[in-house]
Amino acid sequence: MHVTARLQPTLVRPFRGAGRRTGLVAAGLPLHLAVVPLWLWLAGTLAALASLALAPLPVLLALALTPALTAGQRRRYRALAGRDLPRAAGPEGGRNWTSALRRLASRSLWRQACYHAVAGPLLAVLELAVLAVWVAAVAAASIYVWIWALPSQWSISDLGYSPQAAYITAGGVALMFLGPRPTGALLRLDARTAEVLLGPSRTEKLTRRVADLAESRAGVLDAADAERRRIERDLHDGAQQRLVSLAVNLGLARSTLADLPEDARTVLDEAHREAKAAIAELNNLVRGLHPAVLDDRGLDAALSGVAGRLPIPVRVAVDLRQRPSATAEAVAYFVVSEALTNVVKHARATQADVTVKRIGETVLVMVADDGEGGADLSATGGGTGLAGLAKRVASVDGKLTCRSPAGGPTVITVELPCAP
Repeated sequence: MHVTARLQPTLVRPFRGAGRRTGLVAAGLPLHLAVVPLWLWLAGTLAALASLALAPLPVLLALALTPALTAGQRRRYRALAGRDLPRAAGPEGGRNWTSALRRLASRSLWRQACYHAVAGPLLAVLELAVLAVWVAAVAAASIYVWIWALPSQWSISDLGYSPQAAYITAGGVALMFLGPRPTGALLRLDARTAEVLLGPSRTEKLTRRVADLAESRAGVLDAADAERRRIERDLHDGAQQRLVSLAVNLGLARSTLADLPEDARTVLDEAHREAKAAIAELNNLVRGLHPAVLDDRGLDAALSGVAGRLPIPVRVAVDLRQRPSATAEAVAYFVVSEALTNVVKHARATQADVTVKRIGETVLVMVADDGEGGADLSATGGGTGLAGLAKRVASVDGKLTCRSPAGGPTVITVELPCAP
C-alpha cells in the first residue's frame, strides 16, 4: 500500500493539466493556419506571373485579418490558459482614410501580422507534430481496445493478443508519459512569441514604465506634501498653543506673585524666556514645513512674509496670472526660503531680489544677491545646501541652475512645471 501511495504522485504528475495544455495547442492550430491560404494564393500568383496587379491583395487581406486573429489568440489564452496577453499601443480608431493609413503604418500592426503570417505557420507545424504524438500515443496504448472493437476483416486483428501488441501498448504508454514535455515546451515558445509580437514592444514597455513611475512619484510627492500640512496643523493647533498658554501663565505668575524669593523669581523669569524662545523656534519650524498662508493667499504673501523676517532688505516680485499646482508652490516656497537663509548665513550680502513669474507652463523663480559669490552647486558640504535644493527641484521634474562667480553676484534660477 505504501509503494502504491508513493508511485501514484509520480504516475499522475506528468498528466496534470495535460488535457488543458493539449486543448490550448489544438485551439491554436486553426488560428495559426488562417493566413496560409493567402500565402499560397500570393505564391501561386507570383509563380504564374499572371495578374500581378492582384498580388498585393493577399497581403492586404492578411493585414485586414490581423486584428481579428489577434483577438482570437487573446480569447484563446484567456479561456484555456487563464492569462491575458499584454496589449500593444496602437493608433486611435477612426473610419476615415487618415485613420486607416495611420493604422496601416503602425508598427504594432506589422508585428502582429508577422506573428500570424510567419511565426503562426511555423508554430502550426510544431502543433501538428505534438498532436500527432498524442494521437499515436493514445492509439498505441489502446491497441487491445482496437483489436477487440474493430471488425475482423481489418488487418489490425492479425496482431491478436500477441507480444507484438504488448510492445506497442508499452511504447504508447511511454509516449504518453513523454508527451507533456514537448507540449509544455511548445506552449512556452508560443506564449513567448505572442508576448513579443502581439504585445507591446520594448520601447512601449519602457514608455509605460516611465509613465507609471511618474504617476507613482507624483502620488508620493502629494502624500508627502499632505503629511507636511498635517504636521503643520498639528503643531500649530497643538504644541504651539500649549506653549503660548504656558508662556502666558508664566508671565502672569511673574507679575502677580510679588512675594516670591529671588531664586524662585529668577527660575520663573528663565522659564518664561525659554517658553518664548521655544514658541519662536516652533514658529520657524512650522513656517519651514508648510505655512498656512501659502495655501490661503499663495506665493506672493508667503514669500513676502519670508522676506520681512530677514535682517537684510529683500525685494519680492511675483507675477502669476494663475496659481500653479500646490506641489509647485510648495517647492518654490521651500527653494526661496532656503536660498534666502543661505544668503543671510553665508553670502555677506546687503540686499537680495526674488522674482517669480510664469512663462507658458513653467514657473520661473530667480533669487539674486550682491554677496561675495563662490556658491558651488556640486558641493555637498560647506553649508551651501544647493545640492539639496537641486534634488528637491528635480523631484518635480524641475531644473536648478546657479551662477555665482567669485566676488558675486549670485543668481539661482529654478524652472518648475506648473500644471494646475
